[in-house]
Amino acid sequence: MSMRAWCISNSTLHLETRPMPELGPSDVLVQVAAIGVNRADLLQTRGLYPAPQGTVQDIPGLEYSGTIVAVGAKTLHRKVGDKIMGLIPGGAYAEYLVTHEEEALTIPAGLSMAEAATIPEAFLTAYRAIYLQAGLTHGQWCLIRPATSSVGLAAVQLCQVFGNPTIGSSRNKMRLDTAQALGLQHLVTEDDSLSQQLLALTDGQGVSVIFDMVGPDWSSLLPGLRREGHLVVIGILGGNSTTINLMPFLQNRQHISALTMRSQPLAERLRMANFFNERLLTYFEADKLHALPLQEFTFSETPLAHQHMQDNDFSGKRVITLS
Repeated sequence: MSMRAWCISNSTLHLETRPMPELGPSDVLVQVAAIGVNRADLLQTRGLYPAPQGTVQDIPGLEYSGTIVAVGAKTLHRKVGDKIMGLIPGGAYAEYLVTHEEEALTIPAGLSMAEAATIPEAFLTAYRAIYLQAGLTHGQWCLIRPATSSVGLAAVQLCQVFGNPTIGSSRNKMRLDTAQALGLQHLVTEDDSLSQQLLALTDGQGVSVIFDMVGPDWSSLLPGLRREGHLVVIGILGGNSTTINLMPFLQNRQHISALTMRSQPLAERLRMANFFNERLLTYFEADKLHALPLQEFTFSETPLAHQHMQDNDFSGKRVITLS
Protein backbone atom coordinates (compact mmCIF):
# COMPACT_ATOMS: atom_id res chain seq x y z
CA MET A 1 0.00 0.00 0.00
CA SER A 2 1.08 3.58 -0.59
CA MET A 3 0.35 7.05 0.73
CA ARG A 4 0.92 10.67 -0.19
CA ALA A 5 3.61 12.62 1.65
CA TRP A 6 5.31 15.99 1.34
CA CYS A 7 8.99 15.26 0.71
CA ILE A 8 12.05 17.50 0.71
CA SER A 9 14.12 17.80 -2.44
CA ASN A 10 16.53 20.65 -3.16
CA SER A 11 15.23 22.63 -0.14
CA THR A 12 11.69 22.50 -1.50
CA LEU A 13 8.60 20.48 -0.59
CA HIS A 14 7.20 18.11 -3.24
CA LEU A 15 4.07 15.96 -2.96
CA GLU A 16 5.06 12.35 -3.68
CA THR A 17 3.75 8.80 -3.30
CA ARG A 18 5.58 6.72 -0.72
CA PRO A 19 5.19 3.25 0.81
CA MET A 20 3.18 3.03 4.01
CA PRO A 21 5.36 3.06 7.16
CA GLU A 22 6.10 -0.30 8.74
CA LEU A 23 4.25 -1.21 11.93
CA GLY A 24 6.36 -2.46 14.85
CA PRO A 25 5.04 -4.79 17.57
CA SER A 26 4.32 -1.97 20.05
CA ASP A 27 3.36 0.60 17.42
CA VAL A 28 0.11 2.01 16.12
CA LEU A 29 -0.62 3.07 12.55
CA VAL A 30 -2.30 6.47 12.45
CA GLN A 31 -4.39 7.94 9.66
CA VAL A 32 -3.40 11.58 9.96
CA ALA A 33 -6.17 14.16 10.27
CA ALA A 34 -4.16 17.29 11.08
CA ILE A 35 -0.52 18.35 11.26
CA GLY A 36 0.93 21.11 13.43
CA VAL A 37 3.51 23.21 11.59
CA ASN A 38 6.67 24.01 13.56
CA ARG A 39 9.72 26.12 12.84
CA ALA A 40 11.77 22.92 12.86
CA ASP A 41 9.87 21.86 9.73
CA LEU A 42 10.93 25.03 7.93
CA LEU A 43 14.54 24.59 8.99
CA GLN A 44 14.59 20.94 7.95
CA THR A 45 13.16 21.83 4.54
CA ARG A 46 15.95 24.36 4.08
CA GLY A 47 18.57 21.76 5.02
CA LEU A 48 19.43 23.40 8.36
CA TYR A 49 17.93 20.91 10.85
CA PRO A 50 18.27 17.25 9.85
CA ALA A 51 15.99 14.64 11.39
CA PRO A 52 17.51 12.44 14.12
CA GLN A 53 19.38 9.34 12.98
CA GLY A 54 17.02 6.47 12.32
CA THR A 55 14.14 8.78 11.38
CA VAL A 56 12.92 9.33 7.82
CA GLN A 57 15.10 12.16 6.55
CA ASP A 58 13.07 13.71 3.75
CA ILE A 59 9.53 13.85 5.18
CA PRO A 60 9.25 16.62 7.78
CA GLY A 61 6.62 16.94 10.47
CA LEU A 62 6.73 16.45 14.24
CA GLU A 63 3.16 16.99 15.39
CA TYR A 64 -0.10 15.34 14.42
CA SER A 65 -3.61 14.27 15.35
CA GLY A 66 -5.44 11.33 13.82
CA THR A 67 -7.15 7.97 14.18
CA ILE A 68 -5.53 4.60 14.85
CA VAL A 69 -6.26 2.24 11.95
CA ALA A 70 -3.98 -0.69 12.88
CA VAL A 71 -2.02 -1.85 15.93
CA GLY A 72 1.07 -3.99 16.45
CA ALA A 73 0.95 -7.49 17.89
CA LYS A 74 2.16 -6.40 21.35
CA THR A 75 0.11 -3.23 21.89
CA LEU A 76 -1.69 -3.16 25.22
CA HIS A 77 -3.45 0.17 25.70
CA ARG A 78 -4.43 1.56 22.30
CA LYS A 79 -6.92 0.09 19.84
CA VAL A 80 -8.21 0.66 16.32
CA GLY A 81 -10.53 3.66 16.26
CA ASP A 82 -8.81 5.60 19.07
CA LYS A 83 -8.39 9.33 18.40
CA ILE A 84 -4.88 10.43 19.38
CA MET A 85 -2.35 13.22 18.96
CA GLY A 86 1.34 13.44 19.61
CA LEU A 87 4.93 14.20 18.70
CA ILE A 88 7.25 12.09 16.57
CA PRO A 89 10.87 12.75 15.47
CA GLY A 90 9.78 13.18 11.82
CA GLY A 91 7.53 12.00 9.03
CA ALA A 92 4.21 13.61 10.02
CA TYR A 93 3.72 15.41 6.68
CA ALA A 94 1.99 12.32 5.33
CA GLU A 95 -1.39 10.61 5.16
CA TYR A 96 -0.20 7.90 7.59
CA LEU A 97 2.44 7.62 10.28
CA VAL A 98 3.61 5.08 12.85
CA THR A 99 4.30 5.80 16.52
CA HIS A 100 4.84 3.81 19.70
CA GLU A 101 1.53 3.33 21.48
CA GLU A 102 2.90 4.89 24.70
CA GLU A 103 4.07 7.97 22.82
CA ALA A 104 0.51 8.82 21.79
CA LEU A 105 -1.37 11.50 23.70
CA THR A 106 -5.05 11.34 24.52
CA ILE A 107 -7.05 14.09 22.79
CA PRO A 108 -8.99 16.16 25.36
CA ALA A 109 -12.75 15.74 25.10
CA GLY A 110 -14.52 18.24 22.89
CA LEU A 111 -11.55 19.27 20.73
CA SER A 112 -11.48 18.98 16.95
CA MET A 113 -8.61 17.25 15.22
CA ALA A 114 -7.26 20.62 14.06
CA GLU A 115 -7.37 22.01 17.61
CA ALA A 116 -5.66 18.87 18.94
CA ALA A 117 -2.76 19.39 16.52
CA THR A 118 -1.95 22.72 18.22
CA ILE A 119 -1.23 21.10 21.59
CA PRO A 120 1.58 18.49 21.77
CA GLU A 121 4.71 20.39 20.78
CA ALA A 122 3.86 23.68 22.47
CA PHE A 123 2.62 22.36 25.80
CA LEU A 124 5.13 19.52 26.21
CA THR A 125 8.05 21.82 25.36
CA ALA A 126 6.91 24.56 27.73
CA TYR A 127 6.11 22.16 30.57
CA ARG A 128 9.39 20.29 30.28
CA ALA A 129 11.49 23.46 30.05
CA ILE A 130 9.83 25.56 32.74
CA TYR A 131 8.75 23.02 35.35
CA LEU A 132 10.94 19.94 34.89
CA GLN A 133 14.20 21.48 33.74
CA ALA A 134 14.14 24.98 35.28
CA GLY A 135 12.17 23.87 38.36
CA LEU A 136 9.77 26.82 38.57
CA THR A 137 7.64 26.59 41.73
CA HIS A 138 4.34 28.15 42.77
CA GLY A 139 4.45 31.94 43.03
CA GLN A 140 7.76 32.45 41.22
CA TRP A 141 8.00 34.86 38.27
CA CYS A 142 8.59 33.69 34.71
CA LEU A 143 9.65 35.70 31.65
CA ILE A 144 8.37 34.18 28.40
CA ARG A 145 10.54 35.40 25.53
CA PRO A 146 8.71 35.93 23.23
CA ALA A 147 5.15 35.30 24.38
CA THR A 148 3.86 35.57 20.80
CA SER A 149 5.02 32.12 19.64
CA SER A 150 2.89 29.00 19.98
CA VAL A 151 5.22 27.66 22.70
CA GLY A 152 5.02 31.04 24.42
CA LEU A 153 1.22 30.93 24.38
CA ALA A 154 1.31 27.47 25.94
CA ALA A 155 3.74 28.70 28.60
CA VAL A 156 1.40 31.57 29.48
CA GLN A 157 -1.43 29.12 30.10
CA LEU A 158 0.69 26.71 32.12
CA CYS A 159 1.97 29.49 34.36
CA GLN A 160 -1.57 30.68 34.95
CA VAL A 161 -2.72 27.17 35.93
CA PHE A 162 0.26 26.53 38.23
CA GLY A 163 0.22 29.92 39.96
CA ASN A 164 3.19 31.73 38.42
CA PRO A 165 3.13 35.46 37.57
CA THR A 166 4.01 35.91 33.90
CA ILE A 167 5.89 38.55 31.96
CA GLY A 168 5.76 38.35 28.18
CA SER A 169 8.15 40.04 25.79
CA SER A 170 7.91 41.16 22.18
CA ARG A 171 9.55 43.77 20.02
CA ASN A 172 6.05 45.14 19.51
CA LYS A 173 3.71 45.04 22.51
CA MET A 174 0.69 45.14 20.19
CA ARG A 175 1.56 41.57 19.16
CA LEU A 176 0.97 40.38 22.73
CA ASP A 177 -2.84 40.75 22.50
CA THR A 178 -3.34 37.01 21.99
CA ALA A 179 -1.10 36.15 24.94
CA GLN A 180 -3.00 38.61 27.13
CA ALA A 181 -6.29 37.00 26.14
CA LEU A 182 -4.85 33.66 27.33
CA GLY A 183 -3.76 35.09 30.70
CA LEU A 184 -0.47 36.98 30.24
CA GLN A 185 -0.20 39.44 33.13
CA HIS A 186 2.67 41.82 32.31
CA LEU A 187 4.18 43.10 29.06
CA VAL A 188 7.75 44.19 28.33
CA THR A 189 9.47 45.39 25.19
CA GLU A 190 12.49 43.65 23.68
CA ASP A 191 15.06 46.45 23.81
CA ASP A 192 18.21 47.43 25.73
CA SER A 193 16.17 48.16 28.87
CA LEU A 194 14.69 44.66 29.15
CA SER A 195 16.48 43.70 32.37
CA GLN A 196 15.51 47.02 33.98
CA GLN A 197 11.89 46.39 33.02
CA LEU A 198 12.04 42.97 34.68
CA LEU A 199 13.54 44.37 37.89
CA ALA A 200 10.88 47.09 38.04
CA LEU A 201 8.07 44.53 37.82
CA THR A 202 9.59 42.19 40.44
CA ASP A 203 10.52 44.76 43.12
CA GLY A 204 14.18 44.53 42.17
CA GLN A 205 14.39 40.76 42.66
CA GLY A 206 14.32 39.59 39.05
CA VAL A 207 12.44 36.66 37.54
CA SER A 208 13.09 33.08 38.67
CA VAL A 209 12.95 31.62 35.15
CA ILE A 210 13.60 33.07 31.71
CA PHE A 211 12.01 30.83 29.08
CA ASP A 212 14.03 31.93 26.08
CA MET A 213 13.44 31.34 22.38
CA VAL A 214 15.47 34.37 21.24
CA GLY A 215 19.01 34.54 22.61
CA PRO A 216 21.78 35.57 22.22
CA ASP A 217 22.48 38.85 24.09
CA TRP A 218 22.34 37.34 27.55
CA SER A 219 24.84 39.65 29.23
CA SER A 220 22.25 42.43 29.12
CA LEU A 221 19.43 40.04 30.04
CA LEU A 222 20.91 38.17 33.02
CA PRO A 223 20.71 41.19 35.37
CA GLY A 224 16.93 40.66 35.21
CA LEU A 225 17.29 37.03 36.39
CA ARG A 226 17.15 36.61 40.16
CA ARG A 227 19.86 34.99 42.24
CA GLU A 228 19.95 31.23 41.56
CA GLY A 229 17.48 31.79 38.72
CA HIS A 230 17.40 29.65 35.58
CA LEU A 231 17.66 30.69 31.94
CA VAL A 232 16.37 27.81 29.80
CA VAL A 233 16.94 28.06 26.06
CA ILE A 234 14.78 26.34 23.45
CA GLY A 235 15.52 28.57 20.44
CA ILE A 236 18.03 31.04 19.05
CA LEU A 237 15.97 33.23 16.73
CA GLY A 238 18.26 36.19 17.45
CA GLY A 239 21.52 34.52 16.45
CA ASN A 240 23.91 31.67 17.15
CA SER A 241 26.70 33.33 19.16
CA THR A 242 26.92 35.22 22.44
CA THR A 243 29.31 36.46 25.11
CA ILE A 244 28.60 36.52 28.85
CA ASN A 245 30.17 38.48 31.67
CA LEU A 246 30.88 35.52 33.94
CA MET A 247 31.53 37.45 37.18
CA PRO A 248 27.92 38.47 37.99
CA PHE A 249 26.75 35.12 36.59
CA LEU A 250 28.97 33.32 39.11
CA GLN A 251 28.20 35.70 41.97
CA ASN A 252 24.47 35.15 41.54
CA ARG A 253 24.82 31.37 41.08
CA GLN A 254 22.61 31.47 38.00
CA HIS A 255 21.88 28.53 35.72
CA ILE A 256 21.72 28.22 31.94
CA SER A 257 20.48 25.08 30.19
CA ALA A 258 19.02 24.15 26.82
CA LEU A 259 16.69 21.55 25.38
CA THR A 260 15.13 20.30 22.20
CA MET A 261 12.12 18.01 22.12
CA ARG A 262 13.09 16.26 18.89
CA SER A 263 16.48 14.63 19.43
CA GLN A 264 15.92 12.50 22.50
CA PRO A 265 15.73 8.76 23.09
CA LEU A 266 12.46 6.88 22.98
CA ALA A 267 12.42 6.40 26.75
CA GLU A 268 12.43 10.15 27.33
CA ARG A 269 9.74 10.68 24.71
CA LEU A 270 7.56 8.09 26.44
CA ARG A 271 8.19 9.76 29.79
CA MET A 272 7.01 13.12 28.44
CA ALA A 273 3.90 11.57 26.89
CA ASN A 274 3.09 10.07 30.27
CA PHE A 275 3.45 13.50 31.90
CA PHE A 276 0.87 14.90 29.50
CA ASN A 277 -1.63 12.08 29.94
CA GLU A 278 -1.29 12.05 33.73
CA ARG A 279 -0.67 15.72 34.60
CA LEU A 280 -1.93 18.02 31.86
CA LEU A 281 -4.89 16.27 30.23
CA THR A 282 -7.11 16.90 33.24
CA TYR A 283 -6.56 20.68 32.94
CA PHE A 284 -7.69 20.65 29.31
CA GLU A 285 -10.78 18.63 30.19
CA ALA A 286 -11.54 21.05 33.06
CA ASP A 287 -11.31 23.95 30.57
CA LYS A 288 -8.30 25.47 32.36
CA LEU A 289 -5.90 24.85 29.47
CA HIS A 290 -6.97 25.53 25.89
CA ALA A 291 -5.98 24.68 22.34
CA LEU A 292 -4.04 27.46 20.64
CA PRO A 293 -5.45 29.90 18.09
CA LEU A 294 -4.89 28.40 14.67
CA GLN A 295 -4.66 29.26 11.00
CA GLU A 296 -5.81 26.32 8.88
CA PHE A 297 -4.38 25.08 5.56
CA THR A 298 -5.35 22.07 3.47
CA PHE A 299 -2.86 19.28 2.76
CA SER A 300 -2.37 20.59 -0.78
CA GLU A 301 -1.53 24.02 0.69
CA THR A 302 1.35 22.76 2.85
CA PRO A 303 3.99 24.98 1.17
CA LEU A 304 1.70 27.96 1.80
CA ALA A 305 1.62 27.09 5.50
CA HIS A 306 5.42 27.29 5.53
CA GLN A 307 5.33 30.62 3.73
CA HIS A 308 2.76 31.93 6.21
CA MET A 309 5.01 31.04 9.15
CA GLN A 310 7.94 32.67 7.41
CA ASP A 311 6.18 35.93 6.54
CA ASN A 312 3.26 36.49 8.90
CA ASP A 313 3.12 37.80 12.47
CA PHE A 314 0.18 35.54 13.38
CA SER A 315 0.36 34.58 17.07
CA GLY A 316 -0.78 30.99 17.19
CA LYS A 317 -0.41 27.74 15.28
CA ARG A 318 -0.51 26.86 11.58
CA VAL A 319 -2.35 23.58 11.11
CA ILE A 320 -2.53 21.45 7.95
CA THR A 321 -5.74 19.42 7.68
CA LEU A 322 -6.39 16.30 5.64
CA SER A 323 -9.82 15.30 4.42
